[in-house]
Formats: sequence, structure tokens, C-alpha cells
Amino acid sequence: MTLNLLKFEYPRVLSIAGSDSGGGAGIQADLKTFAALGCFGMTAITAITAQNTTGVRAIHAVPPQMLRDQIDAVMEDMGAHAIKIGMLHSPDIVRTVAEAIGRHGLQNVVFDPVMVATSGAVLIDNEAVDVLVRELFPCVAVITPNLDEAALLVGRALTGPEDMALAAENLIDKGAHAVLLKGGHLPGNTVIDLLMTKGGEKTWMQAPRIQSPNTHGTGCTLSSAIAAHLALGASLLEAVQLARLFVRDALQSGAEVRTGKGSGPLNHGFAPVAMRLKPRL
Repeated sequence: MTLNLLKFEYPRVLSIAGSDSGGGAGIQADLKTFAALGCFGMTAITAITAQNTTGVRAIHAVPPQMLRDQIDAVMEDMGAHAIKIGMLHSPDIVRTVAEAIGRHGLQNVVFDPVMVATSGAVLIDNEAVDVLVRELFPCVAVITPNLDEAALLVGRALTGPEDMALAAENLIDKGAHAVLLKGGHLPGNTVIDLLMTKGGEKTWMQAPRIQSPNTHGTGCTLSSAIAAHLALGASLLEAVQLARLFVRDALQSGAEVRTGKGSGPLNHGFAPVAMRLKPRL
């Protein structure tokens, strides 16, 4: 059978992010999420980390040219229906990704700004934050910061829903097209998230908090699930809503499992679906 007679293609998602040797977050969580939702995952690794459930031991940065080559190799041959961006640790890496978005006309780009560790340690310097806001925010469909990351971006602490709404507006003013501000760090038995678009439309989403010691990689999984659903043809709001359900089910189904000595991973494989097919255009 010749290539021009083939009628279908896989929904393909490229993750541009760091590698987690423990498998709970980063590239590894992204690929598990893509596969669980029936998408074909591809990667461009920004950094290699030595980590497990108790923390990060070491980070080895990938040179910008190598990152550029990875993205170009994937896009020039296979292409992608959506992009997930995670850990970008330096100004040069941020610029490399922003340039690639423009060079390849990348669409459905979901950016999870991994800037603050669970311990509270800041993982990115001020110059990189400035470059990230100036050059990357205008290029992506949605950014998905948690409260700590949003606080770093707007320069003040966020302690409640009113702070979240104002911070989301500030991030839109800084160039973001849409913001999913995750309120999971707020106290209480209800988790509140806010999706705001450039036109000022606000969608509040809330759900009961799931008690689990296994939350490593939750943010990576959520942003990857959003990208996967965008690749499958969902609108941004639909993709966010479906991704939140996926993360909640992955948290719930893995809540009683022990993996490692610290914060364990979600159960990404609680209900995997077969690889989806899209008609070739």
C-alpha cells in the first residue's frame, strides 16, 4: 500500500519538557498521559534530572542546539496536533522553544510553567522569567500555573479566589491568551481552578479534594491531558474539563498505592483507551 492511499493518522502530541528518572512527572508522565488518552506521544527533552519520589538530586541541562534539533526532527517529519511545554530552565532554552513555535507554526500549545519546586524552591532565575513572559506567553494557547508559580509571575502572594481572578487578569495583560490558574494549594476540602481567556471570560471549576499521598506529577499530567484533548479536537474549555476529570480519576485510583518513600505518582493507566485515529486531510 502506498503512502498516499493511507486514510488515517494518529493524533500526535509533542512534549517539550524535562526528564524525570523516577517516572512520576516530566516527560515520563506526559507520555503515559498521551498513551492513556489514545494519542501518540513524542518528545524534545530540555533537561535530564536524577530524581525519585523524595526529591531532585541533580539536573543536567540539554544544550539549546540539541533541543532545537529534537523539535525540528519531529516537526519536519511527523508534525504534531498539539504541544505540551514543561520545564524550561534558562533564557536560551526559552528562546529556543519560542523560536521553534514560530518557525514551525505550532498550534494548540499548552505551557505548564514549572518554576517552583514542591519544597518551595524557585527553579528559574529572574532573567528566564522575563524572557518567558515576553517571548513565550504570546505564542501559546494557554498557560497552566499553580498558585506559587502565578505568585512568582505577578509578584505577590495569592490567598483566595479574589486573588486568583486578579492574578489571571494580570497574566492576560502580560500577553497570555488564556490562563488556567490552579488553586489546589489553597486550604480547604474543595479544589478551585479558574480558566480565563483573553476576552475576560471566566470559568470557575471546583471539586472535592482527593486525599492522597501520591501527587507527584499532577501538574504535568493535567497540562499533558489538556494537550491530548486539544489534539483530539476538543475546544479549550472542553479540553480543560476533560483533563481535570482524568487527573482526578488518576489521583483517586492511585491513592492507596505505595511507590517509593515520598510523594508517589498518579495511576495514569487506570483506564487506558486504544490509540485513536484521525482522518488524514
